Order: sequence, then structure tokens, then C-alpha cells
Amino acid sequence: MDPLRVILEVGPKRKVVAAATDWPGLDRAGATETQAIDRLLAYVPRYTAVAAGAGLGGSFAAVGAPDVIERATGSSSTDFWGIAHVPSMTEFAVLDEAGLERRWALLSAAYAWFDATAARVSPELKPGSRGGGRPKETIVRHVPFSENHVMSPKVGVRSEVETLFTPAGLADHRQRFLAAIRTYNAEGRLARRWPIQFLIRRAAQHVLDHGWELEDRDLTPA
Repeated sequence: MDPLRVILEVGPKRKVVAAATDWPGLDRAGATETQAIDRLLAYVPRYTAVAAGAGLGGSFAAVGAPDVIERATGSSSTDFWGIAHVPSMTEFAVLDEAGLERRWALLSAAYAWFDATAARVSPELKPGSRGGGRPKETIVRHVPFSENHVMSPKVGVRSEVETLFTPAGLADHRQRFLAAIRTYNAEGRLARRWPIQFLIRRAAQHVLDHGWELEDRDLTPA
């Protein structure tokens, strides 16, 4: 049984982010290393659908106990946002073809899972912790908008904003983003200052974090 390899990003004062480096998007934060790892483990069942969607459900089910492989020094943004902002040294390694395709599949599965979740949760959401919570449509539009503004431009991909809110436009944006990730990795290039592994992890984390927010605020009767 392989361990759940974990990278910890330790903020200077308040937050620690625990990331399952082999499973992009499975990132959680806490006030201490122990709390961050515990929160990460609490989300393992919720990540199962993403792993299954990528055809990796069996591998994910067989993962063992967490094993911290690196501690990266975080920034004030780590503390403020509670999400990863500083790549680990581990993530600067260029992925081989199999490793990249595996992460590509997981990011694609995260997109598909988010879309399915957004389609099934209630149109109105119960109040949330983020300033009372944004409406569903705002969250759904925020996810590709933010990716288009912050993440995909790091590999030279940007779409016209309004096209992101159409099924065809969003599908095209995602395919171009994933294709650019493949090209940058093959050429050993950084996504500006981010290594490709970190870019994939942050993109998946953003999608899943908001998908889990939708789930948590769903008013659909059980």
C-alpha cells in the first residue's frame, strides 16, 4: 500500500496547507500541521468521485496513511487565504508523460465533477461562511473567470470572458488550457514562476473547493 504523500506549506503565522501531491485538488488548511492533515483526511471520501472519474478509483482507495515528504515555507498569502501560494521543491520536477497524463485526467475529472455538482444542487443555497455566501450562479461563473484571469494565462491561454459562460466556449477554454500544460511540461518550462505540477494542483484545488462549497450549501432534500 502506497502512502498518501503530503506537502505542507507553512505560513509565517496562522495557516498550514496540506496537499496530497499525487492527487491534485486534495488540499486543505488548518491552524497547525496536525489540523491541516486531519482536514485533508476528512476530505478523502469527497475526493473519491474525482479519482473515479479519472479512472483511478482503485488506486485512490488503496492509498495508505499520510506521509509528509516536504515542508515548504509559505507566505502572508498562505496565512490570509488558507490556500497554497508557494510551490514546493518537489513540484519543480518535470513530469514524465505518464505522470502528466495522470494529472491531466484528474484535472479533467475535477472539471466534470464540478459541472455535475453545479447542475444538481439547489438553485438557492443556504447561507455560507464566506460573507453569507455568494449565489450559486456567481460561484459557477467565478470558477472559470478566475482561472482565465489568474491561472491559464501562466501558460499563454486566455479566453474572451463571455465565451466562458457558454458550454462550447468553456469546453474550448479547458482544452486549450490542458493542451498548453502538456506543451509547457514537454518543454520543461515554468508557468511564469509556477512549476507545472503546482499549476495543475492549484487549478484543481480551485475547482474542487468551490464544488465542495456548493455541496455544503445545497438545499436539496436528502
